[in-house]
Amino acid sequence: MKKKVLFCATVDYHFKAFHLQYLKWFKEQGWEVHVAAAGELILPFVDKKFNIPIQRLPFHKKNIKAYKELKKIIDYNHYNIIHGHTPMGGVLTRVAARNVRKQGTKVIYTAHGFHFCKGAPLINWLLYYPIEKVLASFTDCLVTINQEDYQLAKSHRFKAKSIKHVHGVGVNTDIFKPVTDSQKNNSRKSLGYKLDDFLMFYAAEFNKNKNQKLLIESIALLKDEVPNAKLLLAGDGPLLDECQKLAQILKVEDMIDFLGFRNDIENLLNISDLAVASSQREGLPVNIMEAMACGLPVVANNNRGHRELIQNEKNGWLIENQSSDFAEKIKLIANNRQLKNELGSNGRKKILTNFSNQKVLGEKSEIYLEQMNELEGNLWAVH
Repeated sequence: MKKKVLFCATVDYHFKAFHLQYLKWFKEQGWEVHVAAAGELILPFVDKKFNIPIQRLPFHKKNIKAYKELKKIIDYNHYNIIHGHTPMGGVLTRVAARNVRKQGTKVIYTAHGFHFCKGAPLINWLLYYPIEKVLASFTDCLVTINQEDYQLAKSHRFKAKSIKHVHGVGVNTDIFKPVTDSQKNNSRKSLGYKLDDFLMFYAAEFNKNKNQKLLIESIALLKDEVPNAKLLLAGDGPLLDECQKLAQILKVEDMIDFLGFRNDIENLLNISDLAVASSQREGLPVNIMEAMACGLPVVANNNRGHRELIQNEKNGWLIENQSSDFAEKIKLIANNRQLKNELGSNGRKKILTNFSNQKVLGEKSEIYLEQMNELEGNLWAVH
């Protein structure tokens, strides 16, 4: 009889964006692969997909319905392994699977950045910390994607059977890679940019955490000294209008392109000179890993996710939420091509060494094989 695995997250796009190689890996091992999440995307390597109304907000009434549907799916299908992702996907999965876990099902949860961390608001600690601490007891393997979360789970004695650290979700270094100067110049021309523009790129939803206002203020501080600077901001979100108004107030609207939602990120990275990131909280940001894989230096706000990736003067700089410091480092890179290339090259090497798809697939498959071996051991114990 075929073994079965269930992957669960809040929305199905999460799997399309980050987890296809793991779905594929299970198929290659001969497993039946199921996915449960909100949305109607058709995903490859999936035998069954369940559209359940999981909501990001913890106390949304639709989560009660989602829980009941998920529990029914879990109880009916007799999964060997269940792997939960995203905060609410992880919560509902572990609560819904607590009975089948007693019967031998292995339950894995990947924390894509705990909402409680150094510098997080008190409300995050009051709300999310107790939930994660309790649910760790319903978890066979808690997977963390940065060292701060790993150390926190260990030091606070989260009672998962095992706690592991992996290097994120992986980056496709065949897609995200440096291009030649001639390719870069041709792409710039086709997108309407000048060859001597100094292009900075950031892809993120416009919200309070992503903090794009900091970047807009930084551009205003260097508009006279780096007049060829242009900030490319990809994404939509609740604070988009506010940021556009701020650009007008600071008279830098001609130096900032608000690109909206884009699905050609690799092309935009390949025309850029520098990646910037202003977010205040990150788990392990894929957008920065993709930029580094393309050979770009990075100037970013200092947080646990960025600290995992960026080393001062090695592949970029970490800034303490000050627009003046951002502007200073941007100016330094804009005026020194050799430094820019050296930082970018070091960043690419770091991704290839630790964060590539192949590297992370190796780490994840080791965890899955460990759980499979325990399943076999349990089977022999029963017989």
